[in-house]
Amino acid sequence: MENRTKTMKKQICIPVLIVQILLCLTLPGIAQNDFTPEWSKGIVWYQIFPERFSNGDPTNDPKVSDQNGAYPFDDKSPFEIHPWTGDWYQLQPYEQKNGKGIYYQLQRRRYGGDLQGIINKLDYIQSLGVNAIYITPIFWSPSSHKYDALCYHHVDPTFGPDPEGDKKMMENEDPLKPETWVWTKGDLLALKLIEAVHKRKMYIIFDGVFNHLGVKNFAFQDVEKNQQASAYKDWFNIVSWRDSVAGTKFDYKGWFGVKTLPELKEDSTGIVAGPKQYIFNSTMRWMNPMNKGAAYGIDGWRLDVAYDVGHPFWKDWRKWVRSINPNAYLTAELVDPIEKTRPYLLGDEFDATMNYNFAFIVHDFFVQDTSASKVTEFDRKLKELREAFGEGVALNMQNLMNSHDATRLASAVANPDGRKFGDWGKYFNWSQKSNNKNYNARKPTPEQRQKQKLIVAFQMLYLGSPMFFYGDEAGMWGANDPDCRKPMVWPDKKYDAETFNPDQSTHSPDAVVFDQDLFNWYQKFIGIRRQYKSVRLGDYTTLATDDEKKIYVFSRKLGKEEVIVIINRSDKPLVFTHAALKKKKYKNVFTSQSAGKQINVKAMDVVVLGK
Repeated sequence: MENRTKTMKKQICIPVLIVQILLCLTLPGIAQNDFTPEWSKGIVWYQIFPERFSNGDPTNDPKVSDQNGAYPFDDKSPFEIHPWTGDWYQLQPYEQKNGKGIYYQLQRRRYGGDLQGIINKLDYIQSLGVNAIYITPIFWSPSSHKYDALCYHHVDPTFGPDPEGDKKMMENEDPLKPETWVWTKGDLLALKLIEAVHKRKMYIIFDGVFNHLGVKNFAFQDVEKNQQASAYKDWFNIVSWRDSVAGTKFDYKGWFGVKTLPELKEDSTGIVAGPKQYIFNSTMRWMNPMNKGAAYGIDGWRLDVAYDVGHPFWKDWRKWVRSINPNAYLTAELVDPIEKTRPYLLGDEFDATMNYNFAFIVHDFFVQDTSASKVTEFDRKLKELREAFGEGVALNMQNLMNSHDATRLASAVANPDGRKFGDWGKYFNWSQKSNNKNYNARKPTPEQRQKQKLIVAFQMLYLGSPMFFYGDEAGMWGANDPDCRKPMVWPDKKYDAETFNPDQSTHSPDAVVFDQDLFNWYQKFIGIRRQYKSVRLGDYTTLATDDEKKIYVFSRKLGKEEVIVIINRSDKPLVFTHAALKKKKYKNVFTSQSAGKQINVKAMDVVVLGK
């Protein structure tokens, strides 16, 4: 807790600043970022989608009226809290009454996941060895995903213990005056969650969606009603005002043309003054709640669609964040090539990104079969990515294989030799079952599951900060959004087997059960990170690449401590030998047996040696 409350010196020593500038000038291809937090380097992230994680309090379950303003804009059809353990594609009786198809219904479903559910499962998360939690948006919103916020300063009432009471508490607030903002029961539960995470010596970051708001947000509703007379008239990109004399209709710009997501207005200085101040005030609220100090607030932010907000805003916002908590961690959603990502990681905006580029490279080597990258190509691309932004950033990058916006890893391995990740936009569309009827949304085979294990082992032993999506460790599968957002599979629940296809035809049953073996695998490899500081923070050196045998060997070293990882990507067992094995004594980290000069590696498997 103490390291969260330390104050940062207000001035930077001029000689140090000069040295940093010279380093940037002498190494133009590498961003020198020495301002990334120490605590976040090499840790393990667990991503939670709250509505689907755990229903800890059934008394707060959302009503159909809570969906007002959310796609598919139907808060009148019959509605029930969906059975947590039901067959994902099976239409329930209440859903069949409106005559709509499965992808309409999936957007209306609510399972009742809430903040109490997360609190209840913190021991489970900690048992994995996880150090930090990234939680997708929890602010008030009518959707299940919460990326269409009604405000930034309140938790969604249905995530707290008293939804209707919270709504009444908010009625007399002035959003422009933070001193009038109340602390609802939902807000207080969020603070309880933060406290519970910190007590476990873990960290937590919230999701900031500062590019746009939901169409039902307080500011836009006022603009729509009062037009130019609104106090919020300058908050949004207005195309035309309602004017009966001029014959013009009210029109505005929505994010990616989506009218239910009005974008916040920007000028040359970034997001304009009104919404900017509101964002700054909301940032302070969650980072220093009730002015108790940074130790009581979140440890940082993940920023949604960061590429759609101008650099000037992020530079100013970072200064604000760091003035509240000098050790805060800022990570951005940037699904772009290295050259487009680099400007965000120069030390004055973000500490890291959700490292989709890592996912692309790993996918094309491990997931693909006949079209897989060669070992040497895999190694070259990893090296290029490692060195692109500087050591401080590389250690902080959230190395993920999937998220709430991508097909589950268990489904990726079940779809080899489809589209490569080279064109990520087409890949994401291709992996959506609604866009691609041929996408395999079935449970992976044992052979495919072994491929998932090999990917996880590499992810946990590679340089950076691995992040995985809730349920990956439990064996969950699912195509891209919305199928990746199924309710969490818990060991104490009995689930219906998956037998239904989207068109309501059926297939042979896929048993839905908590995969204890896979959980143990995640736990085991996360444990290596905890045991060996060299895996968390050490150098990364490639020791061997063999395109023909499909073997890849690397070393993680810090001081005298070293871990060697031998990966066999082929479908045949092999024997590996290396000069390093002859000079030094290593042991198998799992069996503690001394390693000889020759190492036997099973097909599609990994051996880890420690010294």
